[in-house]
Amino acid sequence: MQRDFAAVPATVIGAVVSALLANKVKRATKYLSPSLTVKACRVTYKKTGPDGRDSRADIQLTIGAPNYRERAFIKKCNRAGEAFPVRKIQLKAFQKKK
Repeated sequence: MQRDFAAVPATVIGAVVSALLANKVKRATKYLSPSLTVKACRVTYKKTGPDGRDSRADIQLTIGAPNYRERAFIKKCNRAGEAFPVRKIQLKAFQKKK
């Protein structure tokens, strides 16, 4: 089944990317419907956070069906009576150093 990714507004994509960069987090997710999410993730390898020396930000953008953890969050939203699209962008922080 082919999805029409042009149906996702550019403002949503911009909001997700700007939330990722402004809050210095690892992942930002916007839930548009129970079957469509927009995610922006920082591409990192064995990093525990953004470095002050970084002059670039590599970002991977994903538009499509939710993964396992996102589906669990959607079930919790439905049980709580939250309407879609979910208003707030969900952020996931970097892990602390061990």
